[in-house]
Amino acid sequence: MLASSSAARSLLSRSVQRASAIGATRTMASIEPYADYGKAVFTGRVADEYLKKHGSSADILDDPSWTKTHSDTVAKAVLDWAVDRGANTYCHWFQPMAASGVRHGLTGQVQNMMMKFNRSTNDVEFDFDGDMLIKGETDGSSYPNGGLRATHTAGGYLALDTSSPIFLRGDTVFIPSAFVSYYGAALDEKTPLLRSNAAISKHGKRLMAHLGLDIGDRDVVSNIGLEQEFFLVPRDQYYRRPDLQMTGRTIIGRDAPRGQEMCDHYMAPPSLANPALACMQEMQDECWRIGIPLKTRHREVAPGQYEFAPLYGYNTTQVDQNIMVMQIIEEVAARHGLAALLQEKPFNDVNGSGKHNNWSLATEDGIMMLHPTKINKATGNPAAFAVIMSAIVAAVNEHGDLMRMSIASPGNDFRLGACEAPPAIVSTYLGDDMTFYLSHFKDGKGEGGYEPQTKTLDLGTHEVLPFEVPAEDRNRTSPFPYGGARFEFRAVGSSQNVSMVNTVLNTIVAEKFAEYSDRIDAGEDVNDIARQSLNENWKVIFNGDNYDEAMQQELTDRGIWRIDSGVEAIATLTAKKNVDLFQKMNVLTAEECESRQHILHDHYTGTVEMEAKCLIDMIQQNIIPSVKEAGVGPLSDLESAVGTLKAAVSEIHGAENSYKAAQLSRVLRLETMIDIRAVCDAAEEVVPANLWTLATYKELLFLDSHTTVTPESETNFYDE
Repeated sequence: MLASSSAARSLLSRSVQRASAIGATRTMASIEPYADYGKAVFTGRVADEYLKKHGSSADILDDPSWTKTHSDTVAKAVLDWAVDRGANTYCHWFQPMAASGVRHGLTGQVQNMMMKFNRSTNDVEFDFDGDMLIKGETDGSSYPNGGLRATHTAGGYLALDTSSPIFLRGDTVFIPSAFVSYYGAALDEKTPLLRSNAAISKHGKRLMAHLGLDIGDRDVVSNIGLEQEFFLVPRDQYYRRPDLQMTGRTIIGRDAPRGQEMCDHYMAPPSLANPALACMQEMQDECWRIGIPLKTRHREVAPGQYEFAPLYGYNTTQVDQNIMVMQIIEEVAARHGLAALLQEKPFNDVNGSGKHNNWSLATEDGIMMLHPTKINKATGNPAAFAVIMSAIVAAVNEHGDLMRMSIASPGNDFRLGACEAPPAIVSTYLGDDMTFYLSHFKDGKGEGGYEPQTKTLDLGTHEVLPFEVPAEDRNRTSPFPYGGARFEFRAVGSSQNVSMVNTVLNTIVAEKFAEYSDRIDAGEDVNDIARQSLNENWKVIFNGDNYDEAMQQELTDRGIWRIDSGVEAIATLTAKKNVDLFQKMNVLTAEECESRQHILHDHYTGTVEMEAKCLIDMIQQNIIPSVKEAGVGPLSDLESAVGTLKAAVSEIHGAENSYKAAQLSRVLRLETMIDIRAVCDAAEEVVPANLWTLATYKELLFLDSHTTVTPESETNFYDE
C-alpha cells in the first residue's frame, strides 16, 4: 500500500526506484515491479501453489462440489496463504439489502481470529477448518428483511459463494457468501443474482442448441463491466456540512459562480497541485493488489467528479469487486485529506454520478452471444444474432417496469433525465445499421448475417492518416443502448449494489429464451418466432434524443414503460406478472418479492427522514443564527420551515404502511424540501461570507483552487 501522498504520485516512480535499489538496469518493459498484484486473491497460480502443498491443485476450485469433497484441504491451503501474507482473521462477507447510501462498504461481516488456545497447554494454535470456511451463522433479524425474520425467529445462515474468489485485505481473509434465512429465503443481494445466473444458463443453453450450438456441460454466463463515478471534496470542508456527513448529498447550497458550463473539467489533466491524483493512484494500487483490475481513471463532467472503470468479468465477481472499490474509495480518500461522495446527486445543478452497467452474455469458454459475427460463426446459423436480439428487445419492452424498479435508488430521484442520465422511460438504442438489419429480418426481406460496418475519417492532413471508426454513433441519452457485443444500462445509480439490476436483466432475458425454446420444442420455426417477436415489440427501439421533451412524449404515446417516481417503480415488484416471472424462473418467491418491496420503500423513507431531520438541524443550528447575526435574510420563512418539516416527518411516521410512507416521503423530498431549500439558498446569498458557517459549493467543488499538496518528502518527477 502506498503510504503517503508524495509516494503515491507515481507508481512508475516507485518501480524505477525499486529497480535502482537492487542495481538492476531495465532496458525493456517489465512486469516485475507489479508482481504482487493479485497475490491477495486465492485463485489461479496463487491457489495452485498452496493447494499443491496439500496434495491437490487449483483445478478442484473449478467445480463447486469442492465444498463437499475438499473443504478441509482448501481451508488448510487458505490458512497457509493467509499466514504467509500476515493475516490471522477471516470473515464471511455478505451483502445485506438496503445498504446503498448508508452502510459503509455495503456489506456485512463478523471477523473471527483463525486461532485458539490449547486447553491443556494454553499454547496458541491455528483454528480454521473446512466447516468454518464454507458456512457461518449470524442474526438475520437485525438486517432489513421485510418480515422474513423476527427476533424470535432470527437465524441467518452464510454459505460460501464459489463463483467469486476468496481474497485478503490487511489481516483479514474475506469469504464471499450468500445470506439466507432458516427456511432458505434470500436475505441478501447476492442470492437472487446467483439464481438468475442459473436461469440464464439453463435457458440460454437450450436456445443455443436450437440455433445450432450444443455447449454441453458449459454454462451460459452473464458478464458485466461497471463504471464507477464519484466526487472528491476537501475533508475539512466536508466536516462543515452536516448534510454531506449524514446523508451524502447537499440538501441546501447556493450554486457557485462557476459550474460545468464551460465543459472544462471532463477528462482534463489530473493536477499535481491537489491531492486527487495521488489519492486515485493509491486507490488503484490497493485494488490491483486484491485482484481488482481498475484500469481506467479520469475526471468526469462536474467539478470535483471522477471515474474509475475496471476490465469486465463474471457478474458476481464484478459486483463483489465493485462494492470493495467503493469501500476503498472512501477509506483512501480520508488518508489524503479528502472525502469521497458516492451518492447519485451530491450537488445541485451539476451532473450527478452513475454506475454504467455494461451487460453481455457468453458461453463459459468465451463465445460472445451478443457479437454478431462470432455467434453466427459458432452456431453456423446466419440468423442466430437476430434471434437473440429479438428476445432481448422483447424482454425490455415487456419488463421495462422491472428495469426501472432495479434503478430506483433514492439518489436517482434527482438524476434521471437531468442531462447526465437517461430519463425514466425504458427504451433501447440499436443504431441505424442494426435497426435497418433487424427491420429487414422481421419483414422477411433477408436472413443473412449482420455485419457491423465501419467508416473512414480523413482529416485532410499529412500527419494524421485516415482511420476507421464504428458506423454507429454513441447515444448517451438512451437508458439501454447496444454498444457492440454488450448493452449498457446507463441509468444505474452510483451508490447502488447492482445485484438487483443484473438479476432483472438475467431473469427477463432468460424468460424469453425459455419461451422461444418451448415454442421451438412444440414445432415452430425459430426465425418465425423471432420475426413475430420483433413485430410485436418494435416500439421499444428508439434511436433518437431521449432528452427531447417531444421525443419523450412520443415514447410515452407509444406505450413504452415510463415510471417517473422511484417509489411507484418499486411498487411494480409485486405486480402479478413480475411475481409470476420471478417464480417461474426460480429467482424469487412471492414472499421474497413482497419483502423486498417493503425493504426498498423503507429504505427510501429512511433516507428522506434523515435528510429532513438534517435540514431541520442545519436551519436551527447554522442558518438562523447566521441570519440573526447578519441582520439580513428570510428569518420568518426559515422559522416557519422548521415547523413544516417536523409536521411532514410526523405524518410519515403515522402512515398506514411502507408504501404510503414512501409516497409521503417523496412529496416531502421533491416538493416541500425543494421549496425550503430555495429559502435557505436565499439566506446564503445575502449573509456575509464571514458569518456563513456552512461550507459553500465554491469551497467544496473546486479542488484545483481550494486545496494544496503539502510535500511530505522531496518531490519526485516522472522523468527521474
